[in-house]
Amino acid sequence: MQIKKSFSMNSRTGRDLQRYNRGCRQVVGCIPYRSIKRDPSSCVQQGSSTPVDDLEFLLISSQKNPRMMFPKGGWEIDESLEEAASRETFEEAGVVGEVQVQEYLGTWSFKSKSQGTFHEGHMFPLRVTEELDDWPEKSVRRRLWVKFSEAREVCWHPWMKEALDVFASKMSKRKEGTQMYHFKENTVVCCS
Repeated sequence: MQIKKSFSMNSRTGRDLQRYNRGCRQVVGCIPYRSIKRDPSSCVQQGSSTPVDDLEFLLISSQKNPRMMFPKGGWEIDESLEEAASRETFEEAGVVGEVQVQEYLGTWSFKSKSQGTFHEGHMFPLRVTEELDDWPEKSVRRRLWVKFSEAREVCWHPWMKEALDVFASKMSKRKEGTQMYHFKENTVVCCS
């Protein structure tokens, strides 16, 4: 689902509108990804690579240290889960795209190391359609596009690594039963 909403160049702050579920803060995040640019006429034969090998994933640094993670933040009462995912990804990573609601990756319970409280994290894949030069948290975050194996290695949060594994599993299941994939304009198209 592409969110057609203009975002503020100021990140939301405070917890006045924050959602909670049985005392757990509700957060939502995305795994931003894009297809690796290839020659449009090239096809990859089945078995020579997996679908995630043909993607790059965007990680961002924490505001307080160099640890890398996927964008995530508070889900507020005045927005849907998809709107919160899109907003947080824009504010923290400076990218916009399609939040793939139908590919919901799941919900994880985790303890915040900085606050010592439990959070409930919801994750979606987000196919990046635009990478911006300026975004609200540009001065406090660093962006890094990496392949799947490196994303798994450098992502700090175990629950986010699990979400990435779920994404990879869903991509692999899509590939089953097809002969080859064709790459065109940031999309993977089956050409059996």
